[in-house]
Parts: sequence; structure tokens; C-alpha cells
Amino acid sequence: MTLTETGSSALHADAVATLERWRPADPEQELLRRDYLAHLAEQPGGLFRSCLPAHITASAAVVDPAAGRVLLTLHPKVGRWLQMGGHCEPGDRDLASAALREATEESGIPDLVLLAVDGLPVPAKLDRHQVRCTGKDQPENTHLDVQYIAVAPPGAQALISEESLDLRWFDYDRLPELTDHSVRDLVARARKLTG
Repeated sequence: MTLTETGSSALHADAVATLERWRPADPEQELLRRDYLAHLAEQPGGLFRSCLPAHITASAAVVDPAAGRVLLTLHPKVGRWLQMGGHCEPGDRDLASAALREATEESGIPDLVLLAVDGLPVPAKLDRHQVRCTGKDQPENTHLDVQYIAVAPPGAQALISEESLDLRWFDYDRLPELTDHSVRDLVARARKLTG
């Protein structure tokens, strides 16, 4: 077994364990949790972009609770303000690390901390959505996104990356028009969990 295969199977095992441990508060999230677990049971490579038509992704809402704000990125392919996130990579040791890596890369903020329960980072919610991550001329595929909350140090300064058209802090109550229901729900959960 290669190092990449070993890392991939460890990431897969962590994703299953994370989703088995997590107990969502509402029935819709519970259905998604079960769907994600079924996907992972059927797809040993189900965490990677190459797994089509669906794969697990990891993201995080970057928040500054002291200032009551969330950092969003204007995504070039989607044309909407979104939380930080993206595809898992073979070097990610677990889902939480993938979300934290993406949040740090896309925000430019070091020292982000994922919200945890009993010392373990826990998802805030799940979201299934259609995207064209294999190219605009290719069929849509499905992202099975595991969403976390990343707490930024008070007064953190963001640094835009090449993956974003724009990067801005928004007050919780003043999210931009170009956000969807999923982002608004994630921000509301982040506000409640960190408030």
C-alpha cells in the first residue's frame, strides 16, 4: 500500500467516524448524514474530486464572534459569496484538517480554530449542492459538503488568495445579496454556536 493510499484510507475512516459520531438536531440533517455515510460505504475514494458523480468536500465559515462578523469569499466559478472550502486532498489526515486547510489558505488568516465539542472538531451542518468542478463544459456533479465553524482571532486581517474574486468581512445581520440559503443558515448556526 502506498503512502497516498494509506492516507486516503485513514481520511476515509475518519470521515465515516466523524459522521457516525455527529448527531444533528434536525431530521433533514440526519437524512443527509445517512446519505453521506451510504456514499462512503459504496465509494472508497468518495472523498476526492475524481469520484463522480458525487464526492465529499469540507468547508468552514470563518467567524470573528467578538466583532459579530463572518468572512466570505466571492467564488469565481459560482459568482456568489460563500464560506471557505473545497476538495479533500490525499495529504489531509481528517475532514476537520481539510476544512481548516481550506479556510486558512483562502482567508490568509493563521491561527484559526475549529469549533469543537469534548476536544474534537465537529461539523456545524451538511449541505448537498450541484457544481461543475470538473469544468464548465462538463456535467454537474454533487458536492456532499461537511461544514465546520472556524473561529478567527479577534480583529483578524484577511488576505485574499488567487482562488477568490473578493474576500470581505460581513456583519452577521448584513450578509450580501449574492449568498444563498445554505450560507445564511451556516452563518446563523455559527452565530448561535459562538454567541
